[in-house]
Amino acid sequence: MKIIDMHTHAFPDSLAPRAIAALEAECPWKAVGRGTIDALLESMDAAGVDASVMCCIATKPDQVEKILPWCEQIRSERIIPLPSVHPKTPKPAEWIARFAEAGFPGIKMHPMYQDYHADDPLLAPIYAALSERRMLLEVHCGRDIAFPPDDDRATPRRFANVIERFPELRLVCTHLGGWRMWEESSQLILGRNVYVETSFSLNEVTPERAADMIRRHGAERILFGTDWPWQRQDEALENLRGLGLTEEEMERICWKNAEAALNPET
Repeated sequence: MKIIDMHTHAFPDSLAPRAIAALEAECPWKAVGRGTIDALLESMDAAGVDASVMCCIATKPDQVEKILPWCEQIRSERIIPLPSVHPKTPKPAEWIARFAEAGFPGIKMHPMYQDYHADDPLLAPIYAALSERRMLLEVHCGRDIAFPPDDDRATPRRFANVIERFPELRLVCTHLGGWRMWEESSQLILGRNVYVETSFSLNEVTPERAADMIRRHGAERILFGTDWPWQRQDEALENLRGLGLTEEEMERICWKNAEAALNPET
């Protein structure tokens, strides 16, 4: 079966050792890979993953311009980069237009690492520009192990507000809609017209609960993801295969939904 991983991260070779070390220092987990494109491809080969969506995060406004040429450099049939905008990036709609014209299907954002609340009005120009271009917004949802548990910048409730205000936004809610906030995600995200991605969640809830959440949302709107290099791709696939889903559900989650999500015409 074809496999598309909708949630991975990597860094330029010269930056990867420092980036991984800095991220590991913020949390109790260790990376499972070196964080380079070559290491990601090695992981994909070992796990049988055909393509990976590689998510960039601009943690400063001036990083947006630096990320774009690297995304263009590494793009291939197997590596699908998502560039990023920062909430304080000047004229973000112009950057989103530039990404669209360059053929990128969407962007990645993270409320904690970019220091914004998901439903802050500051984000309105970004959400509006993405909606107009029919580009994806893949965004961290829920808690984050590197931040205090009461950090509420990426809660399902805030994303529910975003969905209400921007119903045309093609949103990818990572971590089953809210990492370690799955009850709130079940109440406020599941069943909405958004994609929900699986990374770092199938090993945190029981298989029965994960399968129930997937079916309540609808398997046609679930995306397989790992958050590599923070979760092994082969282990994440084993977690997914252990849910007792039908072959049709697995095909949708493993690749058909991803192909649709990455195509702005769908």
